[in-house]
Amino acid sequence: MLVQTSPGIFRKGSEFFEWDGAILTSVPGPPPAKGESSYLGNMLVLPTGEILWTDISGNAYVYTSAGAPNPAWAPRIVTNGPSTITNITRGKTYRLSGFNLNGLSQGAAYGDDAQAATNYPLVRITNRASGHVFYARTHDHSTMAVAFTGLASTQYDVPAGAETGLSDLVVVTNGISSAPIAVNGQ
Repeated sequence: MLVQTSPGIFRKGSEFFEWDGAILTSVPGPPPAKGESSYLGNMLVLPTGEILWTDISGNAYVYTSAGAPNPAWAPRIVTNGPSTITNITRGKTYRLSGFNLNGLSQGAAYGDDAQAATNYPLVRITNRASGHVFYARTHDHSTMAVAFTGLASTQYDVPAGAETGLSDLVVVTNGISSAPIAVNGQ
């Protein structure tokens, strides 16, 4: 987790720390942040696990952690077996079930100024032949509870423009992806 702080209330000189669940470690922040208070910065957890940081001046930077998430935090898709290949059709809606679909936190927030929740499942489909990535719209989640330990589900719409053929489907929550399952796009 990336944390932005200021020395005192509304003072300039933001500093950044990475929290691993036990220790805060100082990390380099975007250059403009040194001359700004932390309330000017906003963060969003990207599907890649990187953090997008912006401020009111229009600056945008991407932070990439040198660490990796604990594997226990990853979403886990429930399937009918490890070798099952599911056929999916472009433009159709499917249901996906699994665990940790809402992550362990809401993502990013700054008081009542900025809420950038990412505690919902994204479905990413990567075509094996081309390497092209498609994101399916997710909706009708069975729960939005953070750190929910039970079986959850979501509906996803396969994009009409998705490529056909063998692909890998993963669920991403708070920038952490599940293990892939094989799907055959039609």
